[in-house]
Amino acid sequence: MSIYGLKAVATRTRSTLWFLRTQGRPEGVGLRILFYHRVSDDRDELAVSPRSFRRQMDYLAAESYRVVDVLEAIELLDQGAASSKTVGLSFDDAFLDVAEQALPILAERGFSATVFVPTGVVDGWTRFDWYRRQPPVLGWDEICELDREGTLRFEAHSLTHPNLLSLRDEASREEIIGSKVALEARLGRPVQAFSYPSGLFGPRERGYVAEAGYDVAVSCEPGLNTRGTDRLALRRRQVDARDSFLDFLAKVGGGHDSPLPLRGAYRRRRYGAGTGRPHLASSRE
Repeated sequence: MSIYGLKAVATRTRSTLWFLRTQGRPEGVGLRILFYHRVSDDRDELAVSPRSFRRQMDYLAAESYRVVDVLEAIELLDQGAASSKTVGLSFDDAFLDVAEQALPILAERGFSATVFVPTGVVDGWTRFDWYRRQPPVLGWDEICELDREGTLRFEAHSLTHPNLLSLRDEASREEIIGSKVALEARLGRPVQAFSYPSGLFGPRERGYVAEAGYDVAVSCEPGLNTRGTDRLALRRRQVDARDSFLDFLAKVGGGHDSPLPLRGAYRRRRYGAGTGRPHLASSRE
């Protein structure tokens, strides 16, 4: 069985145990942020099918969830207005199918989401190295038009989507600060949020994010965000291609607020030795 298959089995087991424990009732007090990459029927571990995505969004709408972009979600949290029925929503990498497939579904329900953009990939001078044939990403004209329309808000995701921990100081700093400068030049407005590529960052990267003037930054560490959570190390939970509807319910409801067993070992193996220890989402308290 592949690593993705093993992960799906572990996820399903945890989701089932959560449901048996809670009967599907959400747990915990705080804000959960979900993130996706693609919405497509392609055979891609990063692609959630449009049918599944629609069902997931239908559930949130039917249960009266408030689904908003990351910046609005944190603003609500800071104001004390976020409830267990508030969900932050985001997409990493600015794939074209987010606009083609996800946008109409979100707009129909009055939902909004953040799309994190690796500017060098959109410019075309670099690509995602995990694909043999990279799926299309949005172009700048589309990004600027969609950003003005309001359902999707575009924010920064580095220049080239590297493992920031593996870079020298100046290169890591340029990826973080340079992507903000590049995106602001295109959008004509301040860029306020950053997504660490693959969720990999340490104190150095957090410092560069602060230096650049971002208001918030998101990781790939799961869990609740509270008023005490570091705004430059916010927690998010990924929705995967292999997730069942029960898995989605558990991710929204708190059944996956901690990492799966062996996740750390897997990430160290995937992203290589000698890259330092990734910094986990933390609290101010």
